[in-house]
Amino acid sequence: MKRKTAINSVGEKDRLMNAIAASREQVTDVLLIGGGIMSATLGTYLQELEPTWSITMVERMESVAQESSNGWNNAGTGHSALMELNYTPQNPDGSVSIEKAVQINEAFQLSRQFWAHQVGRGVLRHPRSFINSVPHISFVWGEEHVNFLRARYTALQQNPLFQDMRYSEDHQQIKDWAPLVMEGRNPQQKVAATRTGNGTDVNYGEITRQLIAALQTRDNFSLQLSTQVRDFRRNADKSWTVRVSDTHNPKISRLIRAKFIFIGAGGAALKLLQKTRIPQAKDYAGFPVGGQFLVCENPDIVGHHLAKVYGQASTGAPPMSVPHIDTRIIDGKHVVLFGPFATFSTRFLKHGSLWDLLSSTNTSNLLPMIHVGMDNLALVKYLVGQVLQNDEDRFSALRAYYPQAKKADWRLWQAGQRVQIIKREAKTGGVLRLGTEVVCDDEGTVAALLGASPGASTAAAIMLELMETVFAQKMASTAWQEALKQIVPGYGIPFNGRQATSQEMLAWTSKVLELDYALPCQPDAIPQTPRALPVVSIAPVADIAL
Repeated sequence: MKRKTAINSVGEKDRLMNAIAASREQVTDVLLIGGGIMSATLGTYLQELEPTWSITMVERMESVAQESSNGWNNAGTGHSALMELNYTPQNPDGSVSIEKAVQINEAFQLSRQFWAHQVGRGVLRHPRSFINSVPHISFVWGEEHVNFLRARYTALQQNPLFQDMRYSEDHQQIKDWAPLVMEGRNPQQKVAATRTGNGTDVNYGEITRQLIAALQTRDNFSLQLSTQVRDFRRNADKSWTVRVSDTHNPKISRLIRAKFIFIGAGGAALKLLQKTRIPQAKDYAGFPVGGQFLVCENPDIVGHHLAKVYGQASTGAPPMSVPHIDTRIIDGKHVVLFGPFATFSTRFLKHGSLWDLLSSTNTSNLLPMIHVGMDNLALVKYLVGQVLQNDEDRFSALRAYYPQAKKADWRLWQAGQRVQIIKREAKTGGVLRLGTEVVCDDEGTVAALLGASPGASTAAAIMLELMETVFAQKMASTAWQEALKQIVPGYGIPFNGRQATSQEMLAWTSKVLELDYALPCQPDAIPQTPRALPVVSIAPVADIAL
């Protein structure tokens, strides 16, 4: 009896399981944590650059692309700063800064090139299953906003990446571009819009599934679903031992030994980074922001709207909360979404734990969080106002963009969670960082991606940045450089001021990805009633002259 009691004690069970796990330790070159677009992109790069490396991917859900990469959990926009006004802030003198917009557009071009290359390899199949042409439109009303949009258009016309953009203040022209936003609108209201025909709608969940399916055909790739990462231990040889368990049965644990770890787990990345106990993790905290959308599936309305129309964000609103009424194509189904409406939850993932925020807060990041809260009272006020909204408030916001909207045509949908970065800084105590950020240890053995928008749209560029940091010698090698020129031909080439190069790249990816290609216009005087965008048929491009 005593022997049975001893064996059944909690401590003895743990020791037995650890001993069994140690005997079954899996060894891999690369461990990808999270089955989303970032891990899928990095895994695809590494498989092509180093085909002999073994790669293991672990995902806590029962299938991949179920959180931030899922088509219903994000805006699905090919974020290229064509319409997102928050990427072009206005200066005190009235001028508009376009540096961020150019940076994001160039990054998205790398994603297009990466996807086009994968189509050529047969890794990605049927481009229209994951990317479709949808014009990108900025739409504003009121004298102040119209003046800003005009200045923005003028500034962007100086860059070849934006020279297919059209501008108008004419009601009829804007109605031709986006009927829903103009029908029923006061004809005396001062409005303005820009339209770019090279915009896209992207299903990142489908890209993720196809990339991972291709990786699974390789003998040296392993996908482990329903697998939760529990802890990390750094080894003397700078490798890592990671303890994982079955999501549904935490007592069943095993070990994975990896030379390099990438934490691409969306909102959960911060907590996992903290578990590594690397010094860099102490600099970060996270603040979760959720989102809801109004969804319309009425074919009469969906068929009447082929555009992504972005407006001006409210004061204090985070970048992901810019109001927009969008055509979405999710798994072959056309819908129209309006939103987002910010929500608050202490979860870091849509299917996360209510304890996520509290468990990620510690003595290192508490003060930065407080400082950010005090310095961003407008954001706090905005979020409180959003949380207190009711159905009438949300429908009123929709009517501002779609005057003839009817409640019966729309339903509310809870989208995914995003975690905004809060970074500790000596001067300010803490600062709210927008966008995404790669965090890694000094040795380059573990890296995590924190943050949100533009995120998935620039995955190819972000993973290049990561590899430049953690695989610096490899990235500088002739072999990798030559391979990367095939995977992303525009890598390392600034498009600014190089119209021929940028248009050639855009034409090539448009052809391969089966997208419309809009010719650039000459940046002359701002047309008040511009012509519709010319769409041309692109001949196959065999080679790209750089």
